[in-house]
This record gives sequence, C-alpha cells and structure tokens, in this order.
Amino acid sequence: MWAVLRLIRALWLFGWIFASYMLQLTLRRVFGRERMRKRWKTVHRRNARRMYKGFVRLRGVYIKLGQILSIMGTFLPRAYAEELEGLQDEVPHRPYREVERAIKDALGKLPTELFASFEREPIAAASLGQVHEATTHQGERVAVKVLYPNVATIIKIDLRVLGWAIRVYRWFVPIQQIERVHHQLTDMLERETNLDNEAECLVRMSANFDDDPDVLFPKLYPELSCNRVMTMSFMEGSKISKSEQLAKMALDPADVATKLIQVFYKQLFFDKFFHADPHPGNFFVQRGPEGQARIVVLDLGSASEVSEDLVDGMLDILSGVMSGQDDLVVKGIETMGFVADNGDRNLLEKAVRTYFEKLMSLDIKDFSKISPDVAQKLADPEVKREELRELMKSVAYPDGWFFVERAVVILFGLSAQLAPKLNTVHVGFPYIMQVFAKRNAAKMAVAAESKALAPAAESARSDDSRVLLN
Repeated sequence: MWAVLRLIRALWLFGWIFASYMLQLTLRRVFGRERMRKRWKTVHRRNARRMYKGFVRLRGVYIKLGQILSIMGTFLPRAYAEELEGLQDEVPHRPYREVERAIKDALGKLPTELFASFEREPIAAASLGQVHEATTHQGERVAVKVLYPNVATIIKIDLRVLGWAIRVYRWFVPIQQIERVHHQLTDMLERETNLDNEAECLVRMSANFDDDPDVLFPKLYPELSCNRVMTMSFMEGSKISKSEQLAKMALDPADVATKLIQVFYKQLFFDKFFHADPHPGNFFVQRGPEGQARIVVLDLGSASEVSEDLVDGMLDILSGVMSGQDDLVVKGIETMGFVADNGDRNLLEKAVRTYFEKLMSLDIKDFSKISPDVAQKLADPEVKREELRELMKSVAYPDGWFFVERAVVILFGLSAQLAPKLNTVHVGFPYIMQVFAKRNAAKMAVAAESKALAPAAESARSDDSRVLLN
C-alpha cells in the first residue's frame, strides 16, 4: 500500500510539472513566442519550487535525484539549480525524539548517557539521516550521524517504484542491461544505509591520502558507532559552494576547484576507489597554514571501487580523443563493456567513428563545459531511423559505470559552479599522463623480463634436446 501511495504522489508531482509546461507551449502557439517569452522564467521558478517541495515530502531516493539535478545547470533552467540546491545538505530535519529513539535502539543508551552533551538541533540533514554535534565524556567535540527510523523500508519502496519505471522505459529505449542501473542504485543505497560500511570506507580512503596534508578526513570513534550510528571528529570548514565564505578566507575558487578535481582523478585512476556522491554538501574547505586550499571529505557511504576494465577503457578513450585516434576510442568503449554480446558491433563502431569525426570537427577545448548549440549537434547520432533501434540494442550498460558516470556529472557540475572558466581536462591531464607513464612502464618491464627470460628458456630447451638425443 505504501508503494502505491508513494507512486501516486510521485506521478502527481511530475504530472503537474508536465501539465504546466504543456499549457505554456499551448499559450505560446496562441499568443506568439515573443509575448510569452518573459513568462517562461516564472513557469520555471514555480515548477522548480514545486519539485523541491515534492522531493522533500517524498524523501528517500527522490532527495538523491534532486541533489543530482541541482548541479546540472547546463541541462536545466537555472531556477532548478537554485531551488534544488537546498537538498544538498539543508533538507528539513526530523524531530529530536526520533533521533533519540534511533540512538537508543542502536546503541542501547540515550544520547544524554553516551555523551557529555548532545545538541538537539542537527547541524545537517539529508535524505537518509541527520548529523548532530556532541561532546564526548573526554571533552572531544564530535559529529554524530544517525540514520532515520524505517529508512531502509522507505528506500525499498522507492526502488521498487523505480524498477517499474525502468521496465517501462526499456520499451522505448532498448539498451541492453539497463536494469543494471537499478541494481547498482540498489547496491549504493544499501551501502549508504549501513554505517559500518561507511566507517570502513572512511578508514580506507583516509589511508589513501596519508601523504597529502591538504586532504582531510574525520576520525572515527568505533566505541560510539554501529551500523545505524556513526560518531566522528567534528570537522571545521566552510561549505565548498559558498563563494562568500571562500572570499572571507582569501581563497580563489579556481584553486579550490583545481584541488577538488585533482583529488577525484587520484581516487579514480590511481586508487580505483572514489567518492561516488561528490555533491557540495559533502565537502568543506579550510585555509591551510600557507594560504592553500584544504579539502575536507565527508559522507563516504557510497564510496565505490572501479574495475580495471573501466579505468583502462576510459584511459584509451581519453588518449584517443587527445591524439585524434578513433581506433583507440572504439577500443576503449569495447574495453569498458559498452558493446552488447548479441549486438551489431559493426553498426556500433560505425556510429562511434561518425560521432568521433563530428567531435573532432567541433574543436571542443573543455568537454566538461559544452554550449547548448554544440550539445545539440553532438546529440544527433546521424544514423538512419531504422538503424537507431538496432544501435540501442547493441549498447550494453557496463557493471559499475553508474557510479562513475554519476560522480563525474556531479563533480564537473560543482567545478563549473566554483570556477566556470576552469578547464577540468587540463587540470586532470598531468594526473592522466602519470597513469599513462606508469602503465607503459609496467608493460615495458614485462616485455623486458620476457626478453631476458627468452635466452634462458631457449638454453633449457636445448639442454633437454641434448638429453633426449643422448
């Protein structure tokens, strides 16, 4: 019954927004484009507020959806980014009595017994839980993250609804293994609703940045943590997207964005373990002792591993784009797993080469910031209508790509907010080159070892032959 009720509420919300735009289009046909032009801003703002209120009521997966939409300024009217930004870390919080009950059920004691002090008002609230400031009996300032009661049940309902939607969507866009999106979203939310998993991710990623004093992580308090409550050291800093706060600290937003992108490239290409939910609410900024930007990384419940195939494929694609070699791009797409086993590989390869030729002719300097007119040109696959459906059947959805794609979209959107003129490709280029150098060095070492072993192997075979002859 809950699932049906949530489905009706979601359909009602999106139905109202859809009807509003259909009415606007109808009025434009009646009164003309020019007379209705100014009204579009009002319509966008009204619908963006309607979406924000609807997502807050629905909570669960819809909060996650709103967080992604809030940073996709390139693809949505600015009103949506402004209205939905509040979902990043300013979601209306739950009453203290619910938090108190959740902590008592999880740790066996009330917050007032576990801590010397515990603030009743949260310092942050999100889709799955909220964070309260507290002080330990040893006088240490901490942040206590608490999952909402019944959040796992609500998530299961939302995921069931999304599963229905994906099955309907597949009737129109027959991409192979599209169900993997649902499976991977399910996996991510299951991990985010297990704070033992987040604690492990926190320890692991913190160790990966031990040698970088400008990337900070909170310290875990295991004795005050479990799978539904996590206690960490309190981290000072300003929210990364607050430009006025960065100005007060005399920090250049471009330097902050550069450091953030470098951190992400290291996670993705070197550590192969990355932050899969890098929205603005999950990063604070501090000013270092020498005036440099320091990044505080929070909320690692969705941190994910990336496979060797995905990394190798992405590197081949980047190398192909940089060098103008479409063979490398095709190889990278295949290595990543985008080619369906039963698909038409020749048709897919033809579409990739056509798309690549168009991409090269547009001379794009920064692929993270593409103008709408250029995006429109890229959106046309230039294949016959009867071939398009067959092309979709030839495309698979690689396992693990959901997390990478989502993180890249969110992070590059955040970078564009901080420093619109920053070229994220140029920022990441030195890191990519290091990966290339490391990979090539490994290949050369293997080749050299094989070459060195060849004479010994030949000598051994000769000795064996002599023994047999004798």
